[in-house]
Amino acid sequence: MAQPAIVADNLTYRYGDLTAVDHISFQVDEGEIFGFLGPNGAGKSTTVNVLTGQVRPAEGRAQVLGMDIVKQTKQVQRYIGVIFETTNLYEQLNAVENLQLFAQLYGVKVDIMDLLEKVGLAGREKERVATYSKGMKQRLMVARALLHKPRVLFLDEPTDGLDPVSSRTIHALIQEAADRGTAVFLTTHDMMEADKLCNRVAFINQGKIVALDSPSALKLRYGKRALRVEVEGPDGQVTTHEIPLDGTDSVQQLSALAQEGRILTVHSEEATLEDIFIQITGRGLYG
Repeated sequence: MAQPAIVADNLTYRYGDLTAVDHISFQVDEGEIFGFLGPNGAGKSTTVNVLTGQVRPAEGRAQVLGMDIVKQTKQVQRYIGVIFETTNLYEQLNAVENLQLFAQLYGVKVDIMDLLEKVGLAGREKERVATYSKGMKQRLMVARALLHKPRVLFLDEPTDGLDPVSSRTIHALIQEAADRGTAVFLTTHDMMEADKLCNRVAFINQGKIVALDSPSALKLRYGKRALRVEVEGPDGQVTTHEIPLDGTDSVQQLSALAQEGRILTVHSEEATLEDIFIQITGRGLYG
């Protein structure tokens, strides 16, 4: 049986009297994209900092690739890639120079131009990073994180504030890494991003994990199985109807509506991940 890429066991971290991460446990498998979701101040970034060896947990333990993150920090960091929410590039250097520097630090040989092509920066590689847009800087950070083909990738809000094109590029690179077997730990506010990318998600609120499952399983558990149907009647008036899907006569109800008028739209009423989070915690994702 394959060993999980990340294991958190009773992990706890405190800032003085504030418990930012409160005895949480989970694991992430190789090739899995694991979403870590919650509002500002819930403990997402602190968890990333613990798992990447930036800070030591107050209680519990964390293992990455079977290595203890406290006792074997340097060994772990050779195998991980990290993108923090705040960019930390060398802005007076160009993109090629940034990647060359980190390739030397990791002791790897890499086709830098191929990597820049993948992140959509080919043709802009000789410009100083200081002149880049936020989206370009973020894509360069993705390239840097993937430089040494990490076995575990930690992404802290990687598409926050980016345009759809930049976000789509980063999504494709995340999925490509997972397809190669890289474990991906993703924190995000973007519930559509999490729903699209993640195999499983954990909701964290006030330092505690309050739900953990696949997006589809969570939506089935907390959502409402129903269809919302808009019908235009003979008089031109549009009415909205809800048809429960758990009954035995849903098809007959839909057929009856079709006979009454012209069906304009049919939508499922399943809950979104944001709906579920608010239902579980009573808080908005930016609360």
